[in-house]
Amino acid sequence: MSANAPQHSAPSRQLSLFDSICIITGIVIGAGIYETTPAIAGNVTSLTQLMSVWVLGGLISLAGALCYVELATATPEEGGDYVYLTRAYGRHVGFLFAWAEFWIVRPGSVGMMAFVFARFAHELLHSTPLSTGDRGSDFVVYAASTIVAITVLNVLGVRTGKTTQNLLTVVKVIGISVIILVALFTPPQVAAVVEASEAPQSNFRLALILALFTYGGWNDLCFVAAEVKNPERNILRSLALGVGLIVAIYLLFNLALVRVTGLEGLSNPTVVSDFMGTRFGDAGRRAISLLICLSCLGAINGTLFAGSRIYYAVGTEHRFIAWLGNWSGKFDSPARALILQGTTAFFWVVAFGTQAGGEEGFLRLLAFTSPVFWSFAILVSLSVFVLRYRRPDLPRPHKVVLFPITPIVFFLSCVFMLHAAFTYAQFLQSQHEGMSPEAIATACVLIAGTAISFLEARTSAS
Repeated sequence: MSANAPQHSAPSRQLSLFDSICIITGIVIGAGIYETTPAIAGNVTSLTQLMSVWVLGGLISLAGALCYVELATATPEEGGDYVYLTRAYGRHVGFLFAWAEFWIVRPGSVGMMAFVFARFAHELLHSTPLSTGDRGSDFVVYAASTIVAITVLNVLGVRTGKTTQNLLTVVKVIGISVIILVALFTPPQVAAVVEASEAPQSNFRLALILALFTYGGWNDLCFVAAEVKNPERNILRSLALGVGLIVAIYLLFNLALVRVTGLEGLSNPTVVSDFMGTRFGDAGRRAISLLICLSCLGAINGTLFAGSRIYYAVGTEHRFIAWLGNWSGKFDSPARALILQGTTAFFWVVAFGTQAGGEEGFLRLLAFTSPVFWSFAILVSLSVFVLRYRRPDLPRPHKVVLFPITPIVFFLSCVFMLHAAFTYAQFLQSQHEGMSPEAIATACVLIAGTAISFLEARTSAS
């Protein structure tokens, strides 16, 4: 911690192995498994291809997790990527990462889950689907109020935040397990009831992109490394067990549904609710809507819980925003960082929700956040090499296995996803005359962050 940091309470190691696994699982298993599974099935032509996509996505995620194990156990501090990038490339890059996370990546990720929550909450409460293009007050109220409520829960303390996360994660895992069991014990003849969206077409590349998106978020545990008990042991175990559990759930989920719907039936965007509807009627459909809502809440809670630690860490090392490096002794949380982060997420949800509506708002937030996220992910993957060269003296309780193959695989997967993110952003931009609002906002945020970083460095040196 910097000598300029204010005197205050500090985070304590109170996250157990179970808490850590719940953070990983709760963030990764959001609405993605329900939203992307049909799209992935529609881009493969056989069960072998379908399973290969999910297995390959899991192996790439595991390769990334092993890289993070070395980084996180060598520097088990709050902030995760911010710490690694600062140590590897200097204060300017570390600050720019935190700045981009605050204004773009973190609120965008929260916003996407809030949009999905709003759609299914409306369907659950009113028994009618919310139009994907709806820009009405209901949509914005559902999405924005969720962010406010979860921010308040996390401000109340680590114990409240982790208990909420654990409960939501357990419920969503039980819910998915019920779907899997029902599908496994359902006669395959149900396949005739779930209609195919269209004949699957082979696009393995797009299927893999969707799978990697669905696996995203496991690295957020490293943002709270300073709160993990016995970090040298539990960070490795939680990342390995968490990613392994997620891969197993995704594989079983797909295998069970394919058994009763066939590959073409799985490509139906509403395959899960349709299937449960055939077994349990309207109650089954509403149960799926509730499960998706709870999954979104778990993802939002974990994202806000972990992300706020980035700004707390920045505040402890940058004098001009030292007020963010305050750990509330009263609430036992980085309350200021949480409130500021919740405010930014609230702003983007309202802005995108009123201008673009449901599905379009989700897609525009995806295009807004993805290029920035994967750009910094590339730098993190390379930081394994940089820190081994620049800091050979750094204690490394767990080195990356199969070095340098593992970090190279992680690096190449990040490059692959960055290219996909830019391609998608360019596609959306082609629908506008000139630069899209998202591209302009991203450029402005990054330029401002770079300028402030250099200005702060000059002020600190003087």
